[in-house]
Amino acid sequence: MKPGAYMLINVATGSELQVAEDLRKIDGISGVRVVTGLHDVICYVEAETIEALKEEIIEQLRKVPGIQRTITCIALNTY
Repeated sequence: MKPGAYMLINVATGSELQVAEDLRKIDGISGVRVVTGLHDVICYVEAETIEALKEEIIEQLRKVPGIQRTITCIALNTY
């Protein structure tokens, strides 16, 4: 099983759809959803190794314009 994480993302007001579209273009990111509640966008990111996952989150995902804050929830098991 590849390492992965759920990303809970807060964005600048009104940029939810653009952020979601930009996230869909990044390899390894799937299940991008605009949501209501405490966070604005939730996605799942997956990579071959923990190191690659870290790089994908820091170097790609967090640099998407409009993202203001992220919470990373590392997935431990798949059922």
